[in-house]
Amino acid sequence: MNYSELKQYINSSQIDEILSKIICSDDLTKEKERYNRLLDDAYALYGEGDYHFISSPGRSEIGGNHTDHQHGNVVAAGLSIDNLAVVKANGTDIVNYADREFKVKPVDLSDLSLHKDEYNTSESLIRGIAFRLKELGYTCGGFDALCESRVLVGSGISSSACFEVLLVEIFNALFNDDKVDPVSRAKIGQFAENVYFGKPSGLLDQMAISVGGFVTIDFKNPEDPKIENFEFSFSDYGYELVLVNTKGDHSDLSHEYAAVPNEIKEVAHELGVEYLADSSLEALLGNLKKIRENVKNDRGVLRAIHFYNENERAVLQKEAIRNKDIEGLLKLMKESGRSSFEYLQNVYPASRPNSQSLAIGLALADMYLKDEGAYRVHGGGFEGTIQCIVPKEKLEGFKEMMKAVFGDDCLLEVKVRPFGTKLVI
Repeated sequence: MNYSELKQYINSSQIDEILSKIICSDDLTKEKERYNRLLDDAYALYGEGDYHFISSPGRSEIGGNHTDHQHGNVVAAGLSIDNLAVVKANGTDIVNYADREFKVKPVDLSDLSLHKDEYNTSESLIRGIAFRLKELGYTCGGFDALCESRVLVGSGISSSACFEVLLVEIFNALFNDDKVDPVSRAKIGQFAENVYFGKPSGLLDQMAISVGGFVTIDFKNPEDPKIENFEFSFSDYGYELVLVNTKGDHSDLSHEYAAVPNEIKEVAHELGVEYLADSSLEALLGNLKKIRENVKNDRGVLRAIHFYNENERAVLQKEAIRNKDIEGLLKLMKESGRSSFEYLQNVYPASRPNSQSLAIGLALADMYLKDEGAYRVHGGGFEGTIQCIVPKEKLEGFKEMMKAVFGDDCLLEVKVRPFGTKLVI
């Protein structure tokens, strides 16, 4: 649609059903204002053209903390907060991507080679995604995009994967007639992050964002992961999902994240396998003395122990969700949080022991919620966000406590939206 047609469509009731599913609410006034404002600004920036809106959600990891890169099991969900982009093809090889929060240089798609000087930049992800799409036989072209994000950078809601899958869907919608399926979109995003951005990561974040809903994923065969979707809402059981941004910025901690899979890989090799999922906890414990002597890294051993227990927990969580056993699920989520703190050790960066905002947030949640609800580190960890499942009757007091410590803007009350990254219009 051109600018005028799209304005009319946004302000009609035709868009109401899909918008209500995206934000998980029937109060659409502010969301329509957001769409109108973004379109007006894009038109002022880029002029006439056939415009589209694409929405890519943040994600919440329910269970399976750092299990995906070892071909384990995870439980995750796409959220009712998103990156929203208005885009149009521009008939060139140039990608122009503007964002409310940060600047991105134009990327020339006629050069898709790996640029090491672009490591850890948005430009590297654009170039890497285009390279992988073309390598797989898809079409790429230049586009103009303006994005407004509600997925906070450095807060543990996986802003990087959200951005990656959004980019893949832009190329998919504009140039490939929606031929790139959700699983492929996730893998393409992961490739760009691993190879062009220079950050080793598993596939959990991209997959949860691309597929959406409440999903369980078995990565035993990462080329063909087993994905199941469930209808499940904490609200139906008297709880709300609250993410608390403890204001620690984890954007410069790639070395801490990289150490997790790297250290675990050393233990896996001692077990004679590439990934821990191909061995067992029994084998690890049976060879513990020798493994400790060889790897000379007890933290790596503890992280491997975490993997085996966390992988089993994720399977049990799936069964709890399937059986609508809310108390069993909450118990497993708290066990996951303790394991991440004690064994995986990703609640604060070892390189910055004086910075423990996540630990402070978890301590407050523990003291306030006691035996009710659940709380755990959210996502990759080290800095950023904790995840809390709070009884509705305790929600206001919980919010006041967290705001007093981390600021009025520290809270995100979110719902699970029923689909992943999507062409809206």
